Amino acid sequence: MKSNFWKALGPGIIWAGAAIGVSHLVQSTRAGAAFGFELVGFVLVLNLIKYPFFEFGPRYAISSGESLIHGYLRMGKWAVYLFFIMTLGTMFTIQAAVSAVTVGIVSAIFPGVLSYQGWIILLFSLCLLIVVVGKYKTLDRIMKVIIVVLSVSTIIAVIAAFSKGFHPNPEFARSFSWSVTDMAFLIAFAGWMPSAIDISVWHSMWTLAKIKHTGFRPSLKQVLLDFKIGYIGTTILALTFLSMGALNMYGSGITFSQNGATFATQLFSLYTSNIGSWAYVVIAIAATATMFSTTLTVIDAYPRVLKPVSEILIPALQKKELSKYINYFWVSLLLLVAFLIMTFFATKMKLLVDIATSLSFITAPVLGYLNYKAVTGKNIAPENQPGKALRILSWFGLVILSAFALYFIGTKIL
Repeated sequence: MKSNFWKALGPGIIWAGAAIGVSHLVQSTRAGAAFGFELVGFVLVLNLIKYPFFEFGPRYAISSGESLIHGYLRMGKWAVYLFFIMTLGTMFTIQAAVSAVTVGIVSAIFPGVLSYQGWIILLFSLCLLIVVVGKYKTLDRIMKVIIVVLSVSTIIAVIAAFSKGFHPNPEFARSFSWSVTDMAFLIAFAGWMPSAIDISVWHSMWTLAKIKHTGFRPSLKQVLLDFKIGYIGTTILALTFLSMGALNMYGSGITFSQNGATFATQLFSLYTSNIGSWAYVVIAIAATATMFSTTLTVIDAYPRVLKPVSEILIPALQKKELSKYINYFWVSLLLLVAFLIMTFFATKMKLLVDIATSLSFITAPVLGYLNYKAVTGKNIAPENQPGKALRILSWFGLVILSAFALYFIGTKIL
Protein backbone atom coordinates (compact mmCIF):
# COMPACT_ATOMS: atom_id res chain seq x y z
CA MET A 1 0.00 0.00 0.00
CA LYS A 2 2.84 2.34 0.94
CA SER A 3 4.70 1.57 -2.29
CA ASN A 4 1.53 2.29 -4.27
CA PHE A 5 1.30 5.70 -2.60
CA TRP A 6 4.82 6.57 -3.76
CA LYS A 7 3.98 5.32 -7.25
CA ALA A 8 0.97 7.67 -7.34
CA LEU A 9 2.86 10.65 -5.91
CA GLY A 10 4.05 13.12 -8.53
CA PRO A 11 1.43 15.04 -10.54
CA GLY A 12 0.23 16.84 -7.40
CA ILE A 13 3.80 17.86 -6.60
CA ILE A 14 4.31 19.14 -10.15
CA TRP A 15 1.01 21.01 -9.79
CA ALA A 16 2.35 22.61 -6.60
CA GLY A 17 5.55 23.57 -8.41
CA ALA A 18 3.48 25.36 -11.04
CA ALA A 19 1.25 27.04 -8.46
CA ILE A 20 3.95 28.19 -6.02
CA GLY A 21 5.48 31.03 -7.97
CA VAL A 22 4.53 34.61 -8.68
CA SER A 23 1.34 34.23 -6.63
CA HIS A 24 3.42 33.36 -3.59
CA LEU A 25 6.82 35.01 -3.88
CA VAL A 26 5.60 38.29 -5.42
CA GLN A 27 1.86 38.68 -4.84
CA SER A 28 1.62 37.12 -1.36
CA THR A 29 4.72 38.99 -0.23
CA ARG A 30 3.29 42.23 -1.63
CA ALA A 31 0.00 41.56 0.17
CA GLY A 32 1.79 41.14 3.49
CA ALA A 33 4.02 44.13 2.84
CA ALA A 34 1.08 46.39 1.97
CA PHE A 35 -1.57 45.27 4.49
CA GLY A 36 0.16 43.16 7.13
CA PHE A 37 -1.90 40.11 8.06
CA GLU A 38 -5.25 41.56 6.93
CA LEU A 39 -5.52 39.39 3.81
CA VAL A 40 -4.92 36.06 5.55
CA GLY A 41 -8.65 35.34 5.54
CA PHE A 42 -8.87 36.30 1.88
CA VAL A 43 -6.12 33.79 1.00
CA LEU A 44 -7.92 31.01 2.86
CA VAL A 45 -11.28 31.80 1.23
CA LEU A 46 -9.71 31.93 -2.24
CA ASN A 47 -8.02 28.58 -1.76
CA LEU A 48 -11.33 27.13 -0.56
CA ILE A 49 -13.59 28.37 -3.37
CA LYS A 50 -11.07 27.48 -6.09
CA TYR A 51 -10.37 24.03 -4.67
CA PRO A 52 -13.05 22.11 -6.63
CA PHE A 53 -11.96 23.43 -10.03
CA PHE A 54 -8.36 22.29 -9.49
CA GLU A 55 -9.42 18.96 -7.98
CA PHE A 56 -11.58 18.20 -11.02
CA GLY A 57 -8.44 17.89 -13.19
CA PRO A 58 -6.99 14.72 -11.64
CA ARG A 59 -10.49 13.44 -10.75
CA TYR A 60 -11.56 13.58 -14.39
CA ALA A 61 -8.31 12.09 -15.73
CA ILE A 62 -8.28 9.03 -13.48
CA SER A 63 -12.04 8.47 -13.83
CA SER A 64 -12.16 8.75 -17.62
CA GLY A 65 -8.66 7.83 -18.77
CA GLU A 66 -8.50 11.05 -20.79
CA SER A 67 -7.53 14.66 -20.20
CA LEU A 68 -9.88 17.56 -19.53
CA ILE A 69 -9.31 18.63 -23.15
CA HIS A 70 -11.28 15.61 -24.30
CA GLY A 71 -13.78 16.28 -21.53
CA TYR A 72 -14.38 19.68 -23.12
CA LEU A 73 -14.72 18.02 -26.53
CA ARG A 74 -17.55 15.86 -25.18
CA MET A 75 -19.51 19.09 -24.58
CA GLY A 76 -18.95 20.14 -28.17
CA LYS A 77 -16.11 21.47 -30.28
CA TRP A 78 -17.10 24.99 -29.20
CA ALA A 79 -15.71 24.27 -25.72
CA VAL A 80 -12.31 23.33 -27.14
CA TYR A 81 -12.32 26.49 -29.29
CA LEU A 82 -13.19 28.54 -26.20
CA PHE A 83 -10.38 26.96 -24.20
CA PHE A 84 -7.96 27.52 -27.08
CA ILE A 85 -8.89 31.22 -27.39
CA MET A 86 -8.53 31.80 -23.63
CA THR A 87 -5.22 29.92 -23.57
CA LEU A 88 -3.88 31.88 -26.52
CA GLY A 89 -4.97 35.11 -24.82
CA THR A 90 -3.14 34.41 -21.57
CA MET A 91 -0.24 31.99 -22.20
CA PHE A 92 2.32 34.48 -23.47
CA THR A 93 1.86 36.98 -20.63
CA ILE A 94 1.85 34.17 -18.07
CA GLN A 95 5.09 32.71 -19.42
CA ALA A 96 6.64 36.17 -19.63
CA ALA A 97 5.57 37.11 -16.10
CA VAL A 98 6.92 34.02 -14.35
CA SER A 99 10.12 34.10 -16.41
CA ALA A 100 10.67 37.81 -15.73
CA VAL A 101 10.51 37.25 -11.97
CA THR A 102 12.88 34.27 -12.27
CA VAL A 103 15.40 36.24 -14.30
CA GLY A 104 15.11 39.18 -11.89
CA ILE A 105 15.97 36.96 -8.94
CA VAL A 106 18.89 35.17 -10.59
CA SER A 107 20.36 38.40 -11.96
CA ALA A 108 20.15 39.92 -8.46
CA ILE A 109 22.03 36.96 -6.99
CA PHE A 110 24.66 37.04 -9.75
CA PRO A 111 24.87 40.72 -10.76
CA GLY A 112 26.78 41.62 -13.90
CA VAL A 113 27.30 38.03 -15.05
CA LEU A 114 24.90 38.22 -18.01
CA SER A 115 22.65 40.79 -19.64
CA TYR A 116 18.89 40.62 -19.07
CA GLN A 117 18.40 38.96 -22.46
CA GLY A 118 21.32 36.63 -21.74
CA TRP A 119 19.67 35.37 -18.55
CA ILE A 120 16.40 34.80 -20.44
CA ILE A 121 18.13 32.69 -23.08
CA LEU A 122 20.00 30.68 -20.43
CA LEU A 123 16.81 30.08 -18.42
CA PHE A 124 14.79 29.02 -21.45
CA SER A 125 17.58 26.76 -22.70
CA LEU A 126 17.91 24.97 -19.36
CA CYS A 127 14.14 24.44 -19.07
CA LEU A 128 13.94 23.19 -22.66
CA LEU A 129 16.74 20.71 -22.01
CA ILE A 130 14.82 19.26 -19.07
CA VAL A 131 11.42 19.25 -20.80
CA VAL A 132 12.38 18.12 -24.31
CA VAL A 133 15.20 15.69 -23.50
CA GLY A 134 14.21 14.45 -20.05
CA LYS A 135 10.43 14.52 -20.63
CA TYR A 136 8.00 13.66 -17.80
CA LYS A 137 10.37 11.36 -15.89
CA THR A 138 12.97 14.10 -15.37
CA LEU A 139 10.33 16.75 -14.64
CA ASP A 140 8.79 14.49 -11.97
CA ARG A 141 12.11 13.87 -10.22
CA ILE A 142 13.37 17.45 -10.36
CA MET A 143 10.12 18.91 -9.06
CA LYS A 144 10.14 16.65 -5.99
CA VAL A 145 13.62 17.89 -5.08
CA ILE A 146 12.76 21.55 -5.75
CA ILE A 147 9.59 21.43 -3.64
CA VAL A 148 11.50 19.95 -0.67
CA VAL A 149 14.23 22.62 -0.96
CA LEU A 150 11.62 25.35 -1.33
CA SER A 151 9.55 24.22 1.64
CA VAL A 152 12.48 23.80 4.03
CA SER A 153 14.18 27.10 3.15
CA THR A 154 10.91 29.07 3.28
CA ILE A 155 9.90 27.64 6.66
CA ILE A 156 13.34 28.45 8.08
CA ALA A 157 13.01 32.03 6.87
CA VAL A 158 9.54 32.58 8.31
CA ILE A 159 10.45 31.04 11.69
CA ALA A 160 13.41 33.43 11.85
CA ALA A 161 11.15 36.34 10.91
CA PHE A 162 8.57 35.44 13.59
CA SER A 163 11.33 35.26 16.19
CA LYS A 164 11.99 38.97 15.58
CA GLY A 165 8.35 39.86 16.23
CA PHE A 166 5.85 42.07 14.40
CA HIS A 167 6.78 45.75 14.80
CA PRO A 168 5.43 47.88 11.93
CA ASN A 169 6.09 51.60 11.90
CA PRO A 170 2.65 53.25 12.49
CA GLU A 171 3.70 56.12 10.26
CA PHE A 172 3.79 53.84 7.19
CA ALA A 173 1.33 51.09 8.19
CA ARG A 174 -2.07 51.22 6.53
CA SER A 175 -5.22 49.09 6.27
CA PHE A 176 -6.91 47.65 3.21
CA SER A 177 -9.59 49.92 1.79
CA TRP A 178 -12.20 49.15 -0.84
CA SER A 179 -10.74 51.79 -3.13
CA VAL A 180 -10.30 51.15 -6.86
CA THR A 181 -6.53 50.83 -6.38
CA ASP A 182 -6.76 48.30 -3.56
CA MET A 183 -9.47 46.33 -5.36
CA ALA A 184 -7.31 46.20 -8.50
CA PHE A 185 -4.51 44.69 -6.43
CA LEU A 186 -6.94 42.26 -4.80
CA ILE A 187 -8.16 41.01 -8.17
CA ALA A 188 -4.61 40.66 -9.49
CA PHE A 189 -3.73 38.81 -6.27
CA ALA A 190 -6.77 36.53 -6.66
CA GLY A 191 -5.91 35.69 -10.28
CA TRP A 192 -3.07 33.38 -9.30
CA MET A 193 -4.05 32.45 -5.76
CA PRO A 194 -3.20 29.64 -5.48
CA SER A 195 -2.81 29.65 -9.26
CA ALA A 196 -4.62 30.13 -12.56
CA ILE A 197 -7.36 27.53 -13.10
CA ASP A 198 -5.69 26.66 -16.42
CA ILE A 199 -3.36 24.33 -14.58
CA SER A 200 -6.22 21.96 -13.76
CA VAL A 201 -6.00 20.95 -17.43
CA TRP A 202 -2.24 20.56 -17.13
CA HIS A 203 -2.72 18.41 -14.04
CA SER A 204 -5.06 16.06 -15.90
CA MET A 205 -2.35 15.53 -18.52
CA TRP A 206 0.42 15.06 -15.94
CA THR A 207 -1.76 12.41 -14.28
CA LEU A 208 -2.01 10.50 -17.56
CA ALA A 209 1.71 10.97 -18.25
CA LYS A 210 2.51 9.50 -14.83
CA ILE A 211 0.41 6.41 -15.58
CA LYS A 212 2.09 6.00 -18.98
CA HIS A 213 5.56 6.41 -17.47
CA THR A 214 5.13 4.03 -14.51
CA GLY A 215 2.58 1.59 -15.93
CA PHE A 216 0.75 1.90 -12.60
CA ARG A 217 -2.86 3.09 -12.51
CA PRO A 218 -3.64 4.48 -9.05
CA SER A 219 -7.10 4.62 -7.52
CA LEU A 220 -9.14 7.81 -7.40
CA LYS A 221 -8.43 8.01 -3.67
CA GLN A 222 -4.66 7.84 -4.24
CA VAL A 223 -4.74 10.44 -7.02
CA LEU A 224 -6.77 12.85 -4.89
CA LEU A 225 -4.43 12.32 -1.93
CA ASP A 226 -1.49 13.27 -4.14
CA PHE A 227 -3.38 16.40 -5.20
CA LYS A 228 -4.40 17.35 -1.66
CA ILE A 229 -0.81 17.12 -0.44
CA GLY A 230 0.22 19.59 -3.14
CA TYR A 231 -2.80 21.84 -2.59
CA ILE A 232 -2.49 22.06 1.19
CA GLY A 233 1.22 22.68 0.77
CA THR A 234 0.62 25.61 -1.58
CA THR A 235 -1.88 27.13 0.85
CA ILE A 236 0.57 26.89 3.75
CA LEU A 237 3.36 28.42 1.68
CA ALA A 238 1.06 31.25 0.51
CA LEU A 239 0.47 32.14 4.17
CA THR A 240 4.19 31.75 4.81
CA PHE A 241 5.18 34.24 2.11
CA LEU A 242 2.43 36.63 3.21
CA SER A 243 3.78 36.38 6.75
CA MET A 244 7.31 37.10 5.58
CA GLY A 245 6.06 40.18 3.75
CA ALA A 246 4.15 41.35 6.81
CA LEU A 247 6.94 40.65 9.31
CA ASN A 248 9.77 42.07 7.23
CA MET A 249 8.17 44.80 5.13
CA TYR A 250 4.83 46.01 6.49
CA GLY A 251 5.19 49.54 7.77
CA SER A 252 8.75 49.84 6.46
CA GLY A 253 7.95 52.63 4.00
CA ILE A 254 9.71 50.71 1.23
CA THR A 255 8.28 51.00 -2.29
CA PHE A 256 9.01 48.02 -4.50
CA SER A 257 10.71 48.65 -7.81
CA GLN A 258 9.13 47.69 -11.14
CA ASN A 259 12.49 46.24 -12.22
CA GLY A 260 12.82 42.53 -11.51
CA ALA A 261 16.44 42.52 -10.35
CA THR A 262 15.91 45.59 -8.17
CA PHE A 263 12.75 44.04 -6.69
CA ALA A 264 14.71 40.89 -5.78
CA THR A 265 17.56 42.93 -4.30
CA GLN A 266 15.08 44.88 -2.15
CA LEU A 267 13.47 41.62 -1.06
CA PHE A 268 16.79 40.06 -0.07
CA SER A 269 18.05 43.18 1.72
CA LEU A 270 14.88 43.44 3.81
CA TYR A 271 15.36 39.90 5.02
CA THR A 272 19.02 40.34 5.84
CA SER A 273 18.43 43.65 7.62
CA ASN A 274 15.63 42.21 9.76
CA ILE A 275 16.81 38.65 10.31
CA GLY A 276 20.57 38.71 9.70
CA SER A 277 23.05 38.29 6.88
CA TRP A 278 22.75 34.48 7.09
CA ALA A 279 19.18 34.78 5.80
CA TYR A 280 20.43 35.85 2.35
CA VAL A 281 21.38 32.32 1.37
CA VAL A 282 18.10 30.87 2.68
CA ILE A 283 15.78 33.35 0.96
CA ALA A 284 17.88 33.29 -2.23
CA ILE A 285 17.50 29.50 -2.43
CA ALA A 286 13.77 29.70 -1.63
CA ALA A 287 13.13 32.42 -4.21
CA THR A 288 15.14 30.70 -6.95
CA ALA A 289 13.53 27.31 -6.30
CA THR A 290 10.08 28.92 -6.27
CA MET A 291 10.38 30.67 -9.59
CA PHE A 292 12.46 28.10 -11.46
CA SER A 293 9.89 25.40 -10.67
CA THR A 294 7.09 27.59 -12.02
CA THR A 295 8.95 28.56 -15.18
CA LEU A 296 9.88 24.94 -15.84
CA THR A 297 6.35 23.59 -15.42
CA VAL A 298 4.77 26.35 -17.54
CA ILE A 299 7.19 25.65 -20.41
CA ASP A 300 6.30 21.97 -20.14
CA ALA A 301 2.55 22.49 -19.82
CA TYR A 302 1.49 24.79 -22.66
CA PRO A 303 2.95 22.72 -25.56
CA ARG A 304 1.70 19.53 -23.84
CA VAL A 305 -1.85 20.94 -23.65
CA LEU A 306 -1.91 22.63 -27.05
CA LYS A 307 -0.86 19.48 -28.92
CA PRO A 308 -4.19 17.64 -28.45
CA VAL A 309 -6.08 20.92 -28.87
CA SER A 310 -4.37 21.49 -32.24
CA GLU A 311 -5.12 17.92 -33.35
CA ILE A 312 -8.80 18.30 -32.40
CA LEU A 313 -9.25 21.64 -34.13
CA ILE A 314 -7.17 20.69 -37.19
CA PRO A 315 -7.65 16.92 -37.79
CA ALA A 316 -4.96 16.87 -40.50
CA LEU A 317 -2.36 17.40 -37.75
CA GLN A 318 -3.15 13.95 -36.33
CA LYS A 319 -0.99 12.41 -39.07
CA LYS A 320 2.09 10.87 -37.49
CA GLU A 321 4.55 12.77 -39.70
CA LEU A 322 2.99 16.09 -38.62
CA SER A 323 2.00 15.32 -35.03
CA LYS A 324 5.57 15.15 -33.74
CA TYR A 325 6.23 18.75 -34.85
CA ILE A 326 3.28 20.31 -32.99
CA ASN A 327 5.11 20.47 -29.65
CA TYR A 328 8.12 22.10 -31.29
CA PHE A 329 5.92 24.71 -32.93
CA TRP A 330 4.11 25.69 -29.72
CA VAL A 331 7.17 25.75 -27.50
CA SER A 332 9.05 27.86 -30.07
CA LEU A 333 6.17 30.32 -30.43
CA LEU A 334 5.63 30.46 -26.66
CA LEU A 335 9.25 31.29 -25.85
CA LEU A 336 9.71 33.70 -28.76
CA VAL A 337 6.66 35.82 -27.87
CA ALA A 338 7.46 35.60 -24.14
CA PHE A 339 10.99 36.82 -24.90
CA LEU A 340 9.61 39.83 -26.81
CA ILE A 341 7.13 40.67 -24.03
CA MET A 342 9.83 40.39 -21.38
CA THR A 343 12.10 42.69 -23.36
CA PHE A 344 9.31 45.27 -23.72
CA PHE A 345 8.44 45.09 -20.00
CA ALA A 346 12.07 44.79 -18.87
CA THR A 347 11.72 47.61 -16.33
CA LYS A 348 8.04 47.04 -15.54
CA MET A 349 7.92 43.62 -13.88
CA LYS A 350 5.10 44.44 -11.44
CA LEU A 351 2.92 45.80 -14.24
CA LEU A 352 3.51 42.65 -16.31
CA VAL A 353 2.63 40.45 -13.33
CA ASP A 354 -0.58 42.39 -12.64
CA ILE A 355 -1.65 42.15 -16.30
CA ALA A 356 -1.03 38.39 -16.40
CA THR A 357 -2.78 37.66 -13.10
CA SER A 358 -5.76 39.87 -13.94
CA LEU A 359 -6.27 38.09 -17.28
CA SER A 360 -6.24 34.76 -15.46
CA PHE A 361 -8.84 36.00 -13.01
CA ILE A 362 -11.21 37.02 -15.81
CA THR A 363 -11.06 33.55 -17.40
CA ALA A 364 -11.36 31.71 -14.05
CA PRO A 365 -15.18 31.35 -13.87
CA VAL A 366 -15.39 30.13 -17.49
CA LEU A 367 -12.73 27.45 -16.99
CA GLY A 368 -14.24 26.55 -13.64
CA TYR A 369 -17.62 25.96 -15.27
CA LEU A 370 -16.11 23.83 -18.06
CA ASN A 371 -14.31 21.69 -15.47
CA TYR A 372 -17.53 21.22 -13.51
CA LYS A 373 -19.48 20.17 -16.61
CA ALA A 374 -16.72 17.74 -17.62
CA VAL A 375 -16.46 15.97 -14.27
CA THR A 376 -20.26 15.62 -13.95
CA GLY A 377 -20.63 14.28 -17.50
CA LYS A 378 -22.30 10.99 -18.43
CA ASN A 379 -18.93 9.32 -19.12
CA ILE A 380 -17.91 9.68 -15.45
CA ALA A 381 -19.20 6.94 -13.14
CA PRO A 382 -21.57 8.37 -10.48
CA GLU A 383 -19.31 7.15 -7.65
CA ASN A 384 -16.39 9.10 -9.15
CA GLN A 385 -18.29 12.33 -9.57
CA PRO A 386 -18.04 15.07 -6.92
CA GLY A 387 -20.38 14.74 -3.96
CA LYS A 388 -23.10 17.16 -2.93
CA ALA A 389 -20.84 19.32 -0.73
CA LEU A 390 -18.26 19.72 -3.49
CA ARG A 391 -20.97 20.60 -6.02
CA ILE A 392 -22.42 23.27 -3.72
CA LEU A 393 -18.94 24.70 -3.13
CA SER A 394 -18.38 24.72 -6.92
CA TRP A 395 -21.49 26.79 -7.61
CA PHE A 396 -20.68 29.13 -4.73
CA GLY A 397 -17.19 29.59 -6.15
CA LEU A 398 -18.52 30.24 -9.65
CA VAL A 399 -20.85 32.97 -8.36
CA ILE A 400 -18.08 34.69 -6.39
CA LEU A 401 -15.49 34.46 -9.18
CA SER A 402 -17.99 35.68 -11.79
CA ALA A 403 -19.03 38.65 -9.63
CA PHE A 404 -15.44 39.77 -9.15
CA ALA A 405 -14.63 39.25 -12.83
CA LEU A 406 -17.62 41.36 -13.89
CA TYR A 407 -16.65 44.04 -11.36
CA PHE A 408 -13.12 44.16 -12.75
CA ILE A 409 -14.33 44.36 -16.36
CA GLY A 410 -16.79 47.08 -15.34
CA THR A 411 -14.09 49.21 -13.75
CA LYS A 412 -12.05 49.03 -16.97
CA ILE A 413 -14.97 49.90 -19.28
CA LEU A 414 -16.72 52.60 -17.22
